[in-house]
Amino acid sequence: MERPLVVGVDGSEPSLRAVDWAADEAALRRVPLRVVYASLWERYEGVAPAEDLGKPSDQVRAEDVVAAAARRAQGRHAHLKIATDVLPEEPEYALVRESRTSCALVMGTRGRSGIADMLLGSVSLTVAAHADCPVIVLRGSHANQAAAGTHCRIAVGVGEHPEHSAAVRFALEEARRRRVPVEAVHAWRRPAPGTGRPLPSAESARLPGQRAAEALAEALAVAPADVEVRPRTVEGHARKALLDASHGADLLVVGAQRREDRFGLQLGRVAHTVLHHSACPVAVVPQRV
Repeated sequence: MERPLVVGVDGSEPSLRAVDWAADEAALRRVPLRVVYASLWERYEGVAPAEDLGKPSDQVRAEDVVAAAARRAQGRHAHLKIATDVLPEEPEYALVRESRTSCALVMGTRGRSGIADMLLGSVSLTVAAHADCPVIVLRGSHANQAAAGTHCRIAVGVGEHPEHSAAVRFALEEARRRRVPVEAVHAWRRPAPGTGRPLPSAESARLPGQRAAEALAEALAVAPADVEVRPRTVEGHARKALLDASHGADLLVVGAQRREDRFGLQLGRVAHTVLHHSACPVAVVPQRV
């Protein structure tokens, strides 16, 4: 069965901008688009209705929200197969459940005030931390489109254990669909003096930067021949390196480990930071460990 791409909507302008991105993404993947509205959303975060709805907030129904979103997506891609659903439950549970049968999930960011784009809503954070599929959160001043973006580049963070990296594979696939290069960023830091045991003699001749470059090359060995890859090692904190990379990218991809024996938010410090501060949309890709 073909897995759809899901977009969560709530009637706000940011969520309808997410519909634009999701429609482009579904068209690129050639999969159906599923528009989902969790009707208890407004219990968590205040919603100012989008102009497309054309009604005061007290007259907007859930059916109006999903219908407006579907019209917007269909106007963008006339041949896109679209389904809608209204789920009368908490949005976190509804969207995490949707992620189990979806190829990806798209969400907007918003807050209660005019600084909405600077904030990450609690729903977006929770879903990104628990979803079974990649979650794309539309941060920053993006161009409301998945293809042919402003920078024509995708950035991906490569972690300490790059082999079998789900985030790298996702970034390469997205770049291939969009026909853009991938900037792969691997941050490294020198060991603090006197904090560890001396390195074995075979290792002592290899500089930390060399080991970082080798790890990055290993991660990118799976890159297809038709995708341009731009590897970059950076000395310093991964969080800063990726936030810097987000200013020149249309999409920033990071991994998030999922452990069956852990509860609570399963987001590392890097993913948590970029979700709150990235200058471009962020894709959080789950990695089972």
